[in-house]
Amino acid sequence: MAGGLEPHLEALRRELGGPAVLSVLVALIAVAITFLIWRFVQGRKSSRKAVLLLGLCDAGKTLLFARLLSGRYRHTQTSITDSSAVYRPSQDKSTNVTLIDLPGHESLRLQFLERFKAAARAIVFVVDSVAFQREVKDVAEFLYQVLVDSTVLRNAPALLIACNKQDVTMAKSAKLIQQQLEKELNTLRVTRSAAPTSLDGSATGGPAQLGKKGKDFDFSQLPMKVEFVECSARGSKGEEGEADLEALERWLVKVA
Repeated sequence: MAGGLEPHLEALRRELGGPAVLSVLVALIAVAITFLIWRFVQGRKSSRKAVLLLGLCDAGKTLLFARLLSGRYRHTQTSITDSSAVYRPSQDKSTNVTLIDLPGHESLRLQFLERFKAAARAIVFVVDSVAFQREVKDVAEFLYQVLVDSTVLRNAPALLIACNKQDVTMAKSAKLIQQQLEKELNTLRVTRSAAPTSLDGSATGGPAQLGKKGKDFDFSQLPMKVEFVECSARGSKGEEGEADLEALERWLVKVA
């Protein structure tokens, strides 16, 4: 059969001008395939317009959400459901994202993350910088659950750790919070690696590996870009003052 095809292939080579033209055609096909893959990836990304606000209870997510949308201070209480609104950065009104504030209560947060994670272009994980030393294990536990989620790993949304309440004297710095979180996440990775099922209870042979095997964990090992900023949703002058969210707003412009 191969011998029967050879005359036809030879005739095709002669008509196309030889192997050089075939090489050009192969290259063009490769470029076309690459372009189609790129368009597919970009299409999936453009369909994800949500920025999720995550964190423990009382981290300041809801006040931060309100400040970003209106600039004004408002009294808040622990959320038991999600809140969403379109946010247009003041630096660039032509772009927008959908901010979604998710409850931070332990019995609700994973349930709401499950509902919205597939739509996330980016995640803002809000940390109470004042209570951080007391809550570090709980913060790391929740962040670990987010980072080993299969959908989050696959989509790799940009991640910002927003170190809130920097207006308070006892607030921990973003650098210290990063160091402590890396240490706690490394410990969790070791203790969870022997678990027989994934965190959602499905039998997958164990949770996803966080970071690089054989190395102490740091955020640079994750598939998504991770940044830390210091901010204050309350502001240095309390209810009457302006919030300090400039670094957060600049980051939202980048991901919008």
